[in-house]
Amino acid sequence: MRQLRADALALALLLALWLLFFWRLLTPITADQASFKQGDFSGQFVAFGGYQSARLTAGEIPLWNPYNNGGFPFIADPQAAVFYPPRWLTIALSHSSGGWSYASLQMEAIAHVLLLSLWMYLFVRRLTQGTPGSVFGAWVAAVVVSYGGFTTGYPPLQLALLEAAIWLPLAALGILEATRPPRPAWRWLALTGFSLGLSWLAGHPQTSFFLTWLLLAWYGWRCAALPGGRLWHFIRGSLLFGLLAGGTTAVTLLPGLEYLRLTARADLGFTAKGNGFPLQDVAQVLFPGVLSLFSPLYAGLPALLFAGLALWRQRPAAGFWGIALLVALLHSFGANSAFFHAAYHLVPGLRFFRGQERAAFIVAYSLAILAGTGAARVAGGLAGPDLHRLRQATAGLLAGMVGLGALLFVARLYRPEAFGPALDSATLGAAVLGTCLLLFTLHDRLSRRALVGLFGLLIVFELFTVTQDSPDTYDPRPAAAQVSSTPPPLLEPVLRDADGPFRVDGFRGVQANYGSLYGIMDMRGISPLFLTAAQTLIDRDYSHNPLAWELFAVKYVFSERESFSTPTQIIARGADRDGPVNLHRLTNPRPPALLLYRADVVDSDAFARALLDDPRYDPRAAIILQGDPGLALPAAPPPGARATISTYLPEQITVQISTPENAILSLAQVDYPGWQATLDGVPVPILRAYSTLMAVPIPAGEHTLRLVYDPLSYRLGAGLSLVTWAGLVILALFTLGRAVVRRWAANRL
Repeated sequence: MRQLRADALALALLLALWLLFFWRLLTPITADQASFKQGDFSGQFVAFGGYQSARLTAGEIPLWNPYNNGGFPFIADPQAAVFYPPRWLTIALSHSSGGWSYASLQMEAIAHVLLLSLWMYLFVRRLTQGTPGSVFGAWVAAVVVSYGGFTTGYPPLQLALLEAAIWLPLAALGILEATRPPRPAWRWLALTGFSLGLSWLAGHPQTSFFLTWLLLAWYGWRCAALPGGRLWHFIRGSLLFGLLAGGTTAVTLLPGLEYLRLTARADLGFTAKGNGFPLQDVAQVLFPGVLSLFSPLYAGLPALLFAGLALWRQRPAAGFWGIALLVALLHSFGANSAFFHAAYHLVPGLRFFRGQERAAFIVAYSLAILAGTGAARVAGGLAGPDLHRLRQATAGLLAGMVGLGALLFVARLYRPEAFGPALDSATLGAAVLGTCLLLFTLHDRLSRRALVGLFGLLIVFELFTVTQDSPDTYDPRPAAAQVSSTPPPLLEPVLRDADGPFRVDGFRGVQANYGSLYGIMDMRGISPLFLTAAQTLIDRDYSHNPLAWELFAVKYVFSERESFSTPTQIIARGADRDGPVNLHRLTNPRPPALLLYRADVVDSDAFARALLDDPRYDPRAAIILQGDPGLALPAAPPPGARATISTYLPEQITVQISTPENAILSLAQVDYPGWQATLDGVPVPILRAYSTLMAVPIPAGEHTLRLVYDPLSYRLGAGLSLVTWAGLVILALFTLGRAVVRRWAANRL
């Protein structure tokens, strides 16, 4: 009962700290409110979340998104997180309280920080089970990981990264429980598989990729301590939680793998993928906020001391987490160190990802686990050698910090703007280390409760001082003043135009992925996964791209320019975050469905683009096809032909066609696997046109063409996920039922 009270108190304190840290995001007082800064959080995640919310609340699965990138498979873009359960909960809650908003997604983000606190507490509590200071150690680990430099820096703004990372402690807990001697408890690996699957569903594949390798290593480490059959335990268990994870996320994983091979990411080489921390950034461990915008390697000075103690005393599993920390740190430097050059060739799957500094999440989580195990040792009482070592280490760090502070003080007199932040950091560090040294000196005179309380206060004070309300992460204004779901006035003429469908060039005016939020079909977008062929055409010129306007049926262009070589009319003026903007309407926009009677057949995207680059080529006079249309085309276009789009939905398009001669229907629709066409109910082939768009051969006559996006990858993935989720629910109910029966039987006896 005493242990339960201690756990309840620790969890209550974690909840109180969460409320305190994020109070400016939670307060009802408008003047005190803060919110996440705009950037990826708003332009990517809020925008995509708005589209996801609109479709799901209408009872529709958002497989395709026509509002960005000229159209793309929404289900396959990992950062859309279409089937991530917490996102569905956010959408349900926001729908019941007024609709999707900036604040809705902000609440989802900070709720994940609270979940991280709870998962880390559970993991370290079980890891240090039997140690007198286990509760304090678990609490320290939870605080350090939740409010250190990593979690409070850029992950909330790059939301998928935060949400993919927080499942590490819960997945590791499943392995810990499954490998307790004398024999494996395989059912616990279901928790690992489920947690890993949720990480992949959250939408940051690189983080989940790192987590997968970490869990395999952790499971191997734990299996090595099992008696007999270790290799067999490892193989069987790895397959079990791997299959469960794959099944959990198959609904988005299979479409995502199909999508990845066709995106611009597939063409990146070593140079583009080798970026990481500069070597100097390791100084963030001691000096946060000095060298870069964020300080993801910062965990606080008491945490470093406790982690050092865990490694020194070889606390439970400290060796593994120490190795994980070191490997992840080396990897986070990317091509700035020799480690990545070797890993690039040796680690399967690593070639798909850039931004190697994102391995910092393993550094931060490993350091928190080590700090927690060391703190448990401190709370349980230190022996003479341990206490002596800690005093020596603290005194040495303090002397170095004071000396550096003196140098920085002198340097600040000459260049305050350059050395002021470093001096602030050194001053705080010296104060914290001095307090640690005092507490270690008074170790034998203080009660255990007093020592734990003072160290807890010191850890919270240091972390909150450095990371709370950081101007790099937060704006001092309410979420309602950030991005609204109500379109700005400059977009109103486009939204009122019912003569569609059509696209816009929203590099200015719309910007980011806000086409998805406002329901405007933008040929632009900022999703990091952009179909290579479409991006090649669309991103040729950010200010003047008449070829892309023609091929993608653009009717409106937002631009700071007053005129273009293509005839336009300015119909509205306004401003966006970058300055004044004009809204141009093209005088003669291409219709989204166009019948053509001449075809040039090529055998590759490269040849198609070469033809398009010829200024004499007129894409309204002839279509460039990859593949024989199988129809004899007339010598000249006949009169009276027409093609009218009668239905345009994200996954369904209907075209009414009348042509006196055989024709090729050119559609301003991205060519992508999973689209199927029927002409008068009979399946017909879809040909690739202009290197990236769709075309359909049309025989002479009156016809109805129906296009449907229904990819096999989604149907197969959904089936696998449905079976896996059902199996996990059954296993959970069976385990719970057995536990209830056992308790009932024990009470009867």
